[in-house]
Amino acid sequence: MKTHDLATYRGWRGSMAAAALLGAALLGCADADDGTLTQPAARADLPTLTTSGWFGANRDRLDAMITALGRRSPTWDASDRPVVVFDWDNTITKNDTGDRFTFWMINHDKVLQPAAGDWANVSPHLSDAARAALAAACGALAPPGQPLPTSTHPACANEIYAAYMLEKTVAGLPAWRYATVTPYANYTYQLTAQIMAGHKPQDIRRFARAAFEEGLAAPVGATTTVGTYVDNGWIRIYDQVRELIAVLQANGFDVWIVTASPQLVIEAVADDLVGVEPDHVIGIRQLVRHGRVTADTAGCGPIADGANTMITFDEGKRCWINKVVYREPVEAQLPVNPDPTRRAVFAAGDSDTDIAFVKDATVLKLAINRAKVQLMCNALSNYDDRWLFQPMFINPRARRTSAYPCSTTRDARGALIVDEAGQPMADQFEPLY
Repeated sequence: MKTHDLATYRGWRGSMAAAALLGAALLGCADADDGTLTQPAARADLPTLTTSGWFGANRDRLDAMITALGRRSPTWDASDRPVVVFDWDNTITKNDTGDRFTFWMINHDKVLQPAAGDWANVSPHLSDAARAALAAACGALAPPGQPLPTSTHPACANEIYAAYMLEKTVAGLPAWRYATVTPYANYTYQLTAQIMAGHKPQDIRRFARAAFEEGLAAPVGATTTVGTYVDNGWIRIYDQVRELIAVLQANGFDVWIVTASPQLVIEAVADDLVGVEPDHVIGIRQLVRHGRVTADTAGCGPIADGANTMITFDEGKRCWINKVVYREPVEAQLPVNPDPTRRAVFAAGDSDTDIAFVKDATVLKLAINRAKVQLMCNALSNYDDRWLFQPMFINPRARRTSAYPCSTTRDARGALIVDEAGQPMADQFEPLY
């Protein structure tokens, strides 16, 4: 697309919806009188992938999967469509929506003073040093529940930015009580959702659309200033992935997004941008009380609501897929689903934060190359020939010339990383691209 704004994407969304309906009609899949979909005809002219930019045989292999499992297949069942799951940030997008939203909130005075001016009421995982630094920089600027004037008070903006992006205070002290990453949490990612506290959900959705509009309008390579820090200021949707989602939907797949960005943020833009409706978005879900977002996060599996130690991150993404997509009971949400028919047939991600749900996919697994060691080791080891290694579609990083240390890298639990069969992996080199 030459124009990057939500209105343009809305127009694209309408045209893709019409194409999907046409595909259903060509298949004989129009709604029956009882509201159900009929089974497909044996032959049909359904869309395939046309956008260039795919690496190697990736596009052909995706088309082959779509043909084998979608509406062309005599075994396709409208009541039990094959599930596919995409990560959002840096898989569907180029650049991070959580960052984009956080920077926008700070730059537009949308972060509210926490109760008692104590940032432990935003995140209990912040260190004493961070709480003291935030209180000193922000505490006198607004009463509890009122907007902090972060756009005009860089000291306050800097402390929020530093805790989020640098994991330190501006003075260089640790901003978090302990390691920020667990197998199902990342406390810096969670902070993006927690700074929404005090707002109404509909206002957060409005902020999200404005933040995304700003990023889409910015030229590639643009920066933004947050306090006195300078960071990335632009974002795009990958044309190739947007088309892949549309083709999957037209061919009868059940497409979901799972993201470590806030639910309210991604559900506000996903339909317009890539045609995935809000009820098929799974993100960090904040509890809402008395009509306003709180700093408490919804739980999954063994983690209770409000414990603030479980988000859609790594194994937490698997947990939430099992909970929301497959409606598994609480005790079955966190482990790998032993029934392969109750797992996604295809998954796509770009980071070690996606490794659990991408490994769980049963047919193909797309790995966007951002040099994340655990994901790349799995993609390049290519267990059972189900992985698709893919350089980024916009501004791909330079090829890594040294091997990934697959044989010595450890995961968030401290164990050596392994493939889907539980076996260690040899060190791996990236292919030429």
